[in-house]
Amino acid sequence: MSIWTRLSDVVSGLAASGPIADIMNAVTGFVARVSDSPERRQVTFTIAMIALSAKMAKADGVVTHDEIEAFKEIFEIPSKEQHNVARIFNLAKQDVAGFDAYARQILKIYGHDPEFLEDILDGLFHIAEADGIIHENELIFLENIGCIFAIEDEAFETIKARHVKNGITDPYQVLGVEVEWSNFEIKKQYRRLVAENHPDRLIARGVPPEFVKIATDKMAAINVAYDRLQKERGL
Repeated sequence: MSIWTRLSDVVSGLAASGPIADIMNAVTGFVARVSDSPERRQVTFTIAMIALSAKMAKADGVVTHDEIEAFKEIFEIPSKEQHNVARIFNLAKQDVAGFDAYARQILKIYGHDPEFLEDILDGLFHIAEADGIIHENELIFLENIGCIFAIEDEAFETIKARHVKNGITDPYQVLGVEVEWSNFEIKKQYRRLVAENHPDRLIARGVPPEFVKIATDKMAAINVAYDRLQKERGL
């Protein structure tokens, strides 16, 4: 069963219009019925990305064409399922409730798995940077999500460094290493990042195959940073 078929099942009971609490209740009900599994994580991840990106897309005051295209790109939505995605997106976008309530619900379900929560944050950064710049209000939104998810400052800064292009990207920050680390330590960290962020690894911990763009972009940033340090330090 595809993630989109399962998503259709989860949202089938939602009212034509209603608060984001309806989405939260649908997810909670699904989680209660299904044991922890890649399938459950994939549905949770998908709905979290749709609802939170809908909230974030308006954080800078306007939803741009680039942000909408990035949304479509990261989801690779089959045409017959676009109405379900649009339904959740519009409910979340129009609802006056804050994003924090939904983010806390996700934390309640997967607070024991920081890597999974970091994957959600990474996807939100991808959406935010689609128009070429992460606006101040979007960054505040992302910082708040990071705080709610209890993501450590170093992990947040590492994710941020891959997406926020203020001048030349710091390869040390992208890799989560320090200048004073030895070449051996940097190589070890690089190998760990490659193993942790391989698309197959992300899929295994709950990122749907349809979201492989997140994994490929992440790996590309990691490789660019490491290649630069190889040239600079002779790794």
